[in-house]
Amino acid sequence: MAAARILVVGGASLDRLDGREEIVAGGAGMYTAMAAHRSGAAVTLFAPRPEPMPDALRAVATNLRWLGPSIAADDLARFEINHRNGRTTYVNAFFGAEGSLSPSGLPDDLSGFDCVHLVPLGDIGRQRAFLRACRERGARCISAGTALTLIDKQPEDALAVLQAADIFFMNEAEAIRLFGSLAAVRSRPGQLLFVTRGQRGATVVKGDALTDLAGVAVEMLDPTGAGDTFCGAALVGVAAGLHPVMAARHAMPLAAEMTTAIGPTALLDNSPAPAAAMDERVVVNVEQLGRIATLIAGLPEITPFAFTGPDLPARDHPAAHDYFFATSLQQFGFWSATDSHYDRPLVATIDGEQRKGAFYLFRAWMRWLRDDPERLAPAAQANLTDKQLRAVLLADDGSEPMPELDTHLALARAYGRDMLALGLTPQIALQKINAAEAPVAALLQLLDHIGGYKEDPLRKKSALLAVILLQRPEAWLAGGAADVPPIVDYHVMRSCLRMGLIEVREHTLRERLVRRALLPESDEWAVRYAAFRAMQQLVTLSGKSMGAVDWFFFQARERCPEMTPPDCAHCAVDAVCAHRRDLFQPVRRTSFY
Repeated sequence: MAAARILVVGGASLDRLDGREEIVAGGAGMYTAMAAHRSGAAVTLFAPRPEPMPDALRAVATNLRWLGPSIAADDLARFEINHRNGRTTYVNAFFGAEGSLSPSGLPDDLSGFDCVHLVPLGDIGRQRAFLRACRERGARCISAGTALTLIDKQPEDALAVLQAADIFFMNEAEAIRLFGSLAAVRSRPGQLLFVTRGQRGATVVKGDALTDLAGVAVEMLDPTGAGDTFCGAALVGVAAGLHPVMAARHAMPLAAEMTTAIGPTALLDNSPAPAAAMDERVVVNVEQLGRIATLIAGLPEITPFAFTGPDLPARDHPAAHDYFFATSLQQFGFWSATDSHYDRPLVATIDGEQRKGAFYLFRAWMRWLRDDPERLAPAAQANLTDKQLRAVLLADDGSEPMPELDTHLALARAYGRDMLALGLTPQIALQKINAAEAPVAALLQLLDHIGGYKEDPLRKKSALLAVILLQRPEAWLAGGAADVPPIVDYHVMRSCLRMGLIEVREHTLRERLVRRALLPESDEWAVRYAAFRAMQQLVTLSGKSMGAVDWFFFQARERCPEMTPPDCAHCAVDAVCAHRRDLFQPVRRTSFY
């Protein structure tokens, strides 16, 4: 994959930190740009360029493409910064030639960059002018940061930049000033907000979906530029196609590492950026992975499912796009709990035939496709009523087998509202996606902004929709299946545990899985993320597509089910399976799967 292409508009400076004699490189633009470079991006910095280049900035100039007006070294910005009790104070500030930056100096065509990031520039009005110029010059994605003192001086400009940017970064104090409180922080449809919370981590905001991430514990020496470092690294993750939450997870270790040295020392290191820490309680068994991959690579029967049949739309049905976009986001929660333990899967009779879980829901939505296809369109989903949802999901005996009706209703409405706010229908979305350079990646990134899909950092339902669109006879989605991420649901995790693809090292967690007890979020994530990584490697090593591998694991619900002993004799991987029959998937209520 080509490196992400990032343009950072903002200055570099020479700083004195906490009274030390040493002068170090500084500036929000420099920290952001070098963090993006350390994270693997091809970075261009648009900033005043001093001649001759001061020693403190030589490594920066070497690693970046530095554009901008040439200035005398004495005209470079200089700051004296003190950190006390979590507060940053600018003792002395000389902005120098930073004010010489003008939008007229930008490249004429910015469409070649994956993202353009604008630091506050000491004047939010000027930052706002740059934002307008970037739009005019074809920037595909515009990110912006802010500053508390400038918000107070230029509140209208600050709000205008917040509203216009595609991605916006702020710390807690800035978020409170802009929104009134942290609880009120929300983004407009299609926009991403990142709120840094110092050593306590960060919050990712996608509309009304907020995800809090814990920080990375380190011995902090110098917090200067930590927020800008997080910004640069997170932008690279988003530009590279990561879900915003995963981009933030990957950015936090670099931001934490940067605070363990004075100034940007860690950012000037040319080694790869530190990786996000793994939960070592659950790990991928590499040897077993190789055995399973070798076996399934030679099995011709492991092929993708075409998503056709009696429970699914006929080929070329005019409302099939609406059907699959609206049903895929509802593929979750097909089980019941009793006394904080897993009780049973969803199995019920609908239209005279017994169906389980996903295919019960597929069959239920077919009622709308048959009787009222307009009900599947985003506008109707946005205004779906409780009565309408209960009616379509009703079993033949009059029971309501779906255990999470309120969540299903909320996500249907969120999906419809977000699609309408973005001016999309499934048909329009597919036209735009198929015109992109990488259609599967474009679909996944679009769904990161759509209710029912955007909440899951591992994109299970988004990946499911991708394989449906790829594998249906109509071949609605262009591009290759190689770009589809793992589809990690209950069946995949149960199979990974029982086959031995992942190993649970902690006795307490293993015992909870055996007892089928409800798990806290951290325990569920440990298992699910290990299964995600195992499936990524299994697809690579076996040479099978994600769709083919996923269909094989989904069918495990029949040969390795929840409530009865496994039918190992009829399992294609029995010869190399670890046969850990007592293990069970994580039991946690979530809308992700």
